[in-house]
Amino acid sequence: MTRPIPTLLPHFSRRALLQAAAGAAALAAMKLQAAESQLTGAVEVLDLDWADAARQRPVPVRLYLPAAAEPAARRVPLVVFSHGIGGSRRGYSYLGQHFARHGVASLHLQHVGSDRNLWMGSIFGLVGRLQGAAQDGEAIARVQDLRFALDTLLAGDLARRIDASRIVAAGHSYGANTTLLAAGAKVAREGRAIALKDERVRAAIAISAPPFYGESEPARVLGSVTVPSLHITATDDVIRIPGYYSGAEDRVAVFDAVGSRSKWLAVFEGGSHSMFTDRAGTGGVALNPQVKAATQALTLAFVRSVFEGDSSAISAWPQQHAAILARFSAPAA
Repeated sequence: MTRPIPTLLPHFSRRALLQAAAGAAALAAMKLQAAESQLTGAVEVLDLDWADAARQRPVPVRLYLPAAAEPAARRVPLVVFSHGIGGSRRGYSYLGQHFARHGVASLHLQHVGSDRNLWMGSIFGLVGRLQGAAQDGEAIARVQDLRFALDTLLAGDLARRIDASRIVAAGHSYGANTTLLAAGAKVAREGRAIALKDERVRAAIAISAPPFYGESEPARVLGSVTVPSLHITATDDVIRIPGYYSGAEDRVAVFDAVGSRSKWLAVFEGGSHSMFTDRAGTGGVALNPQVKAATQALTLAFVRSVFEGDSSAISAWPQQHAAILARFSAPAA
């Protein structure tokens, strides 16, 4: 296999990539400190260092759990979150915490072949490392990470707190591609389809989903995604990296190509590709926190709509956030 399947590459120019590499360690420390200072007693946060012996691949995870009032507490839905290229299990904490505070567990994966370690080493090799992490082997390994993490969680002591019939795959950028593959997307290689669908995934949340690079017919790849799906992007959600430029219109094309009859699309006005990470200020100092709050509300409303049949919150959401929305699409009634 020579063509990359999916990739999620940050909204950086080459110059910005080099600058980001130089400050990555300090920025990561600041983000983690800020995120952890916001944790409340209503959320349990567990860092678990799992490893898939069959693949000889570590799969570190961070699990956000609603605090159990008693051992017999009811089982809760689970979101399995996949980070973008160069991320880690510590990222997207604003979503993990929000889910857990509202009765939904959130399991954040770290994909060791495309994680924050890409930022380490010589800055002159950074673009090559990023492009290497976008190849088929890592794209497939990321979906296998998701499967392994679910297997491990649901076979352990914490399984009594998780409702295995209510699992959502979610991710940002490269993580959105990982999510869509786990939800049923199929890519043809050497005359055969690579199908990585995990039947336990009952819904999908794709934030800033890139195209499947090298695929000229998105519907052929994504038409087999039939679970309910939520797609979130922005009008300036642009990916810029040598060989992997992707305009904001590609996010909408992914939404259009998905085969589900139950799919939603939210497009914020302005913004940036990295606005949906934990980074503060990207996409606009004023807009960034507004989009994060709106994304928290929308993703939770989607989960409740899919699993509880309560569509009131997701129906009211567009009007509540009209001031920052460019477009909103919902399934026909």
